[in-house]
Parts: sequence; structure tokens; C-alpha cells
Amino acid sequence: MSAELLKLVSNISSAPKKVVVAMSGGVDSSTVAAILKHYGHEVIGVTLQLYDYGLTVGKKGACCAGQDIYDASQAAEKIGIPHYVLNYESIFKESVIDDFADSYLRGETPIPCVRCNQKVKFKDLFKVAKDLGADCLATGHYVRRIDNNGSIELHQGAEMSKDQSYFLFATTKEQLDFLRFPIGSLNKEQTREIAKHFGLNVANKPDSQDICFVPNGSYSAVIEKYRPGALDPGNIIFKDGTPLGRHSGIINFTIGQRRGIGISSAEPLYVTKINPETNEVIVGYKEDLESLTLTIKEVNWLINPTETLECQVKLRSAHKPIDAEICVIENDMVKVTLAQSYSGITPGQACVMYDGSRVLGGGWIIRC
Repeated sequence: MSAELLKLVSNISSAPKKVVVAMSGGVDSSTVAAILKHYGHEVIGVTLQLYDYGLTVGKKGACCAGQDIYDASQAAEKIGIPHYVLNYESIFKESVIDDFADSYLRGETPIPCVRCNQKVKFKDLFKVAKDLGADCLATGHYVRRIDNNGSIELHQGAEMSKDQSYFLFATTKEQLDFLRFPIGSLNKEQTREIAKHFGLNVANKPDSQDICFVPNGSYSAVIEKYRPGALDPGNIIFKDGTPLGRHSGIINFTIGQRRGIGISSAEPLYVTKINPETNEVIVGYKEDLESLTLTIKEVNWLINPTETLECQVKLRSAHKPIDAEICVIENDMVKVTLAQSYSGITPGQACVMYDGSRVLGGGWIIRC
């Protein structure tokens, strides 16, 4: 492992520490554990079993069950650290899967990875690490934790294509103080190079894809399993109130959707609204999706907000930031006015606020 590569590793204390590493069984968290062990820290690997192994039969790229737990244990053995598997299936179902299903029934498009970090991984692993007497909790996320004269800040990862800051907006100030992200300044190729250096079998393991607990990408089947009746049919309505056809469950639709509506039209139709109260899907034209304003709830701040704030926002993880003005309605609710119109603002998605690379906070987009 080159000296130049080692210089890029961040959040590594020179003094030996007791560190709990959240090990998912992938290359990123396994490499973090190996790096910390290499630097002389007392490392404990912890893996959370989050759902039934059977859910992922035949599914590639899942995490936190089955093969991944085995991979985490093998990596820990190779590194030479203790490794514990904790069964959190019940908590995960209540906090993530149930919320996922209910969110779709409310006409939203949820992000379960954020809820998992917010309600399970950081919340419960934080407690586990504290109970074990750890000095910090380390993860394999591609974000950077920067100490700015004693003020701890969360920043985007150095490699923007792998940046995971959008999914960590709900991290609290207390959690951020305790967390470490050693590979946040690396790119994926560099992480794999370090993993190969330490002889980890997961060095070339593919990244996890999609939603971990959804086998074969069929999220509607998962929702129907937990919420019978979720596929009840209803009407597809044009924006002027004209009935156009029938649908087989509002959970099969999301704002901005064009394909799969099942209605022929001379001009392409898009889903512009989902009304769970009437079980209706409303469609219109592309221009009907354009909007300049949105409201977010359950806002988590990583700064002390002022009444109004100029910043940039991301409304989807892979989209470019947009300049915006933030107006605080209440401490946990914010109105966002965009500098340019955005097509397909989607309830249930996150709006994350940035100042350059720094995460200021974020919240959940609500129906208005």
C-alpha cells in the first residue's frame, strides 16, 4: 500500500482507540476495519442482521443478510478482530420495512436506506458502540467528517460518483461527533487496492444494488405481503378530472413516471399526483410537473439555522444541486424556493441542503 494512498485516509487518530466498525460484508466497511487495525487501534466488527435470509434468495447485491454476514465474518477473521452479529430483524421491520410500505400507501416514494441509517444503524449501533466502551463508531460511507476548529462538519465524499451524503442527512450532531468515515477521501478503486493489500476476499465484490430487502426488484410484492390490499385497483384521472382508465394499485406509480401508465395519448402523459384518499392516479403533461417550491418536514439540522438561508439543495441523490432559498416555518419544517424550476418534485424523497460540499441538513418532501 503506497504512502500516497495512506495519506488520503481520514479521521484516523494517531493515539490507539477502541473502535467499533459497522461491517456490512462489503469491501468498504471491511477495508475500514483493516485500515484501523493496521494503525494499531482495538477494532471490533459488528454486523446487524436486518431481515430474513429467505427474502434475498436469488438476489444479488443485497446486504445485511445471508452471504454478506458470512463475508463480514471472513473479513474479520482475516484482519484478526472480534466480530459480532446482532439480530435486529424486528426493529428493522418496524422502523424501515413498515415505513416503506406505509409511505407508498400514502402516495409517496420512500428512501428506505435513509430510514435504515436514521432509525437502525446509527441509532442502535451508536448505543452498541457506547455499551462496548468504544471511543468512536466507524463506517465505510463515502462522506467526510471535518473538524473545523472544534466544529464537526459533514461533507460530501471526495469522489462525487460515490458520494453518500444525501443518504446521511438525518445524522444528528451527537452522532456525527462519535462517527468516523476513514475512506471518505478515497475513490472506489483506491479502496479496492487497499483491500487487496490486506488480502481481503471481498476486494472485488460488487457493490450492493437497489433496496436490500426487495428480492428481484419487486417492491410491490413486498408491500402487498405486509399490506394486503395495497394493489387494489382505482381510477387514472386526467388533470381536468376526466377518467382515462384503471390502475392496479397506486403503489405501482411515482411522480414523474411516464412508462407503464397504460393509457394511450397523442402527447406523452406523466404521473403528476397520487391521491391515496381516493385511490386515484392523476396524469398530465410534462410541463405540469414543473415547480419552484416545496415543503419539507422532520428537518434535521447540522448547523444552527437562521430564519432564511441561501444554499444549494439536492432533491434526488444523483441530481445536481440547485440554488435555493430556505425559509424556516418551524424548527422541523421548511419551505424551499428554487432558483430554477424542477420537474417531478416527489413526496417521500429527501431534500438535502448544502453549502458547497458541506451538508447543512435535510428533510422529507411532503404532499401539498
